[in-house]
Amino acid sequence: MRNTLLLFFLLLVLSCNHDSQSKLKKTDGFDFISKPVVVPEQLVKPLSIGSKAPDFKLPGADYRYHSLSDFAASKVLAIVFTCNHCPTAQAYEERLKMIANKYPKEDFQLVAISPNSPLGLLPEELGYSDLGDDFEDMVIRAEKHQFNFPYLYDGDNQKVSLAYGPAATPHAYVFDENRQLQYIGRIDKSEKPGTAHAEDLISAIDLLIDDKPIPTPTTKTFGCSTKWGWKTKLKKEADKQWNEKEVSLQEASLSEVSKIIANGTDNLRLVNVWASWCAPCKLEYPNFMTIQRMFGDRDFEFISISADKLNKKERVMDFLQSVPSPVPNYIVKNDDKYALIESIDPKWNGALPYTLLINPDGSTAWSYQGEVDFLALKSAIVDHEMIGRVY
Repeated sequence: MRNTLLLFFLLLVLSCNHDSQSKLKKTDGFDFISKPVVVPEQLVKPLSIGSKAPDFKLPGADYRYHSLSDFAASKVLAIVFTCNHCPTAQAYEERLKMIANKYPKEDFQLVAISPNSPLGLLPEELGYSDLGDDFEDMVIRAEKHQFNFPYLYDGDNQKVSLAYGPAATPHAYVFDENRQLQYIGRIDKSEKPGTAHAEDLISAIDLLIDDKPIPTPTTKTFGCSTKWGWKTKLKKEADKQWNEKEVSLQEASLSEVSKIIANGTDNLRLVNVWASWCAPCKLEYPNFMTIQRMFGDRDFEFISISADKLNKKERVMDFLQSVPSPVPNYIVKNDDKYALIESIDPKWNGALPYTLLINPDGSTAWSYQGEVDFLALKSAIVDHEMIGRVY
């Protein structure tokens, strides 16, 4: 009895500590919940040289709010508008980390702001990324790549970004100690990693630290256009076009299934084996359509294979049309499931769903039995040597 009471007391203490920690997280000043809204269309102009830095208070990927005044101790401040999905922005991530680490805080501070509205971003624009531009994805990117600078989100109403006026991602703004804009434009002239080292941005920072004028205070920038919150019409049209595509279902013999798995094309091939009676299969299936839309313009293709019996073909077709699934869809003609397993992958034990990422030579680049971790799958695709994150 005494031991039971002691165990109960320990559990109670642990529970109280857990609740206390949870409350601390909720009451430490960070109460942000992302709610992107449609923004009225308007003319956007970048700040002119000599303009004061507009104030801001934005949520960061470090689960803290950051304001302009937080960086008052640094003589020079660079605000770089960047994002997760853009290949150009990704190409400059390591250079931004290098710059952030180059100077003592009293001389310089780098702040990154993502200006993009998640509402204005098409799946078709994500072909070079495993992540979108919503706040949760920013947290993942910042943690994975160990950003050493604040990475702030302005995608809900874009008020800060509208005040600064970034044309593309990335777009750099450098302010002097009075927080007057002294440089706006590119980071350097070559986006491909290893071909340039942020020379333009570093030069502007060095000159301002030494109280010297910048000879060329304005340069052009190159990258993905800012995804403003009024670009939802294009997204609706893209969704409409996808939903109106024809859905078909072909019967396949085991030998034909083997040919699908062997690949032999110039594409990286993703294959999902599913069934209409498999609830997890159906729940996750729409995510494969998002992946096809993301990477379909690259050297990539998605194929579905239904393990249903052939007499359930109509039910399979009904589901594929409801998704919709306008990709190569197959249903196996042979009811011998063990023969199907061998034709798909001898290493597979037969549980559904089963997903394979197949190289052109038929070798397996990635496989998973069960419900897919789609972030892991998208990372496997975009980090494959055939795809890549940059141009």
